[in-house]
Amino acid sequence: MVVSRTPSSQPRSMPQPGQASAGSHRAGGSNCYHRGHHHLPDNRQSPMSDTLRQDIEAKLATIHEPHLDTDLASARTVRSLDIDNGHVTLELDMGFPCGDHGQRLAEQVQTALQSIDGVTQADVTVGFSVAARAVQPSIKRIDGVANIIAVASAKGGVGKSTVAANLALALKADGANVGLLDADIYGPSQPRLMGMDAKAKAAGENTLLPVEAHGIQTMSIGYLIDKDSPAILRGPMVTSALQQMLFQSAWADLDYLVIDLPPGTGDIQLTLAQKIPVSGAVVVTTPQDLSLIDARKGVEMFKKVNVPVLGIVENMSTHICSQCGHEEHIFGEYGGQTLADEYDTTLLGQLPLDISIRENADAGTPSVVAAPDSQVAAAYFDIARRTSARLARQKKDYASKFPNIKVEEN
Repeated sequence: MVVSRTPSSQPRSMPQPGQASAGSHRAGGSNCYHRGHHHLPDNRQSPMSDTLRQDIEAKLATIHEPHLDTDLASARTVRSLDIDNGHVTLELDMGFPCGDHGQRLAEQVQTALQSIDGVTQADVTVGFSVAARAVQPSIKRIDGVANIIAVASAKGGVGKSTVAANLALALKADGANVGLLDADIYGPSQPRLMGMDAKAKAAGENTLLPVEAHGIQTMSIGYLIDKDSPAILRGPMVTSALQQMLFQSAWADLDYLVIDLPPGTGDIQLTLAQKIPVSGAVVVTTPQDLSLIDARKGVEMFKKVNVPVLGIVENMSTHICSQCGHEEHIFGEYGGQTLADEYDTTLLGQLPLDISIRENADAGTPSVVAAPDSQVAAAYFDIARRTSARLARQKKDYASKFPNIKVEEN
C-alpha cells in the first residue's frame, strides 16, 4: 500500500502494479493542475480501448463520493487515464484534501475497475489540488492565500473557536497548507487553544510573521499585546487591526486561511464582507432554538454580502455520559439540520458535548492533535472534508488571472 504526499511541482510516484494509492498534490491559485473533464481524456488507442473507456466512465458514475455528494464522473475527478492492453492506470484529482479517505477511495475504485470485462490490472492514484475559488466582486485577494473560510456563529458560547481550530488542523493533517486567523480583537482565544504563549515578530517594515502552531500558520491580536491586557479599541481601530493582521502578515502559500470570527454581526463582520476576499463561510450553532435564532442572522448576513455559506456545524449535538455511555440531546434535536434545510445548504457535521474537547482545548492541543484517532477527531475530519469539498464545487477565481489594463490618452 503506497501513500505519497508530494508537492504538485514534483513527479508523482506511481503505485506498484495492482496497487491503489492516495497522494496530496497541492497547488494554490493559478498553479493548480487541470482537473479532468466530465468525459474521460480522449487519448484512445483502439476501438477496444475506446469501449473500455466508456465502461470505466460508466463505472465511475456508480461510485458516490460522500463529501462531494455526487459520483466521481459527474464531479470531473479524472486527471488522467491510460489503457495498455487491459492495464488501466487512473489518476483522480478530488479537488480537496482527503487524507486517509483518499486511500480507501483508491482501493474502492480499484476493486470496481477490476470487475470490468477487459481490465486485466488497475492502478489507481487519488490525489488533490486546491484551486482559488471566486470571492466577492472587486475585492483584492491576499498574497499567499488561495481561499479564505470564515467560521461564524453570530452568538457566543457555541464552541465556534474550538471548531475553527480543529477545522484548520484537520485540513492540515489531510495535506493542505493552512493558516488560522483569530479575528476576535476583544477576546482572542486561539493563542490559548493552540498552546502558544508567543509574540509575533516583524519581518521588515509593516510585515508580521505568523506564529507556527501544530504545523499551521496562526495570527492573533493575542500575539501582539500582553495576554493579561485588554484590547481597548473603538470600532474603526478594531477593523483596522483586523485588516493589518490579514494583509500585513506574511502568509506563505496557503490553500486555506480559516478566520475565527467574533460572535455577532457588527463591525468585524461588515469589514469581512466589504474588504476581505472570502471564498465561503461555515456557521456554527447548537441545536437549541435560542442559538438558531442568532445562527439565522449569521446566514442572512453572508447571503446579503454574496458570501456562499458552505454549511452548518451543529455543536453540542448530544451529551454522552463518561461513566455509563448514555446519550442525551440536552440542547434539543435536529436544530442544525433544520437550519441547513431552511437555507438549502449542508449540515457539515454534528459534534458531541464531550469533556475531552474541553480538556484538549484548555491544554492547547485541540482534539485533532491530541487524539487524532478518536471518534471526536473523526467528526472534525469529516467536517473539514465536507467543508473543503463544498468549496471545491464553487466557481474558480479567474478574475485575478487577468492583468490590469491601463488605458491612456495620447
